[in-house]
Amino acid sequence: MNRQGRIPRSRGGICGVLLILLGVWGGLGPFVSPYFHFGYTPDKTWYYSTGRLYFSIIPGAAAVLGGLLVLATRHRGVGIFGGLLGVLSGAWFVTGTNFVADVLHRSVPFGVQIVPASLSGQALVLRGYLELVALFTGVGLLLLFAGALAMGRFSMIGARDLAADGADGYYTDFPAGQPPSQADAASPAGQYPPATQYPAATSYPTAAGQFPDSPSAFPDTTTAEFPPEATS
Repeated sequence: MNRQGRIPRSRGGICGVLLILLGVWGGLGPFVSPYFHFGYTPDKTWYYSTGRLYFSIIPGAAAVLGGLLVLATRHRGVGIFGGLLGVLSGAWFVTGTNFVADVLHRSVPFGVQIVPASLSGQALVLRGYLELVALFTGVGLLLLFAGALAMGRFSMIGARDLAADGADGYYTDFPAGQPPSQADAASPAGQYPPATQYPAATSYPTAAGQFPDSPSAFPDTTTAEFPPEATS
């Protein structure tokens, strides 16, 4: 039976771990970042809101689920689906807030960036950029990369996958798992022609006299056909 749908479990190991770690951080980052006075208001740890549910918890959970599928499965289709979950969750981290506001025309409050009183000017702009990248855009881009990489690896058919199918997937007449001598003995009778079907060596001439001499391509100059030149 051809088992090309199954692959080694190690195929999605690294991608699965990346998806799980990024999903955990994306889902829990806004809840723990207030410990460092970093992130978005309210500046309270483990504070639940609808915005954190839609923009952090749900896409983070989808990424974790996709990572678990990629990490644990040996089926090609399941692995591709897990990678697709990672890609979709990453895209939502990047564009979720704008999609809800501009396309769905809904207002889901998430909070504003935490602004320390000691910062101003360029330092404040840089901090806001780092908060956006660390909790949303950066996480989403990394999830997009890991999910797309997982989908590519699971859609690839390598030589190991073909070898894992066994010889019976391609050569059904050759018994798999047997040495050549046993396989030849187990092959059906009459599959190969017996040696008697080939002519014996005695049917070919062996003595040199059995072959006629080939005619000479050049005339013999010692015969009378070509008289010698006259001498003066």
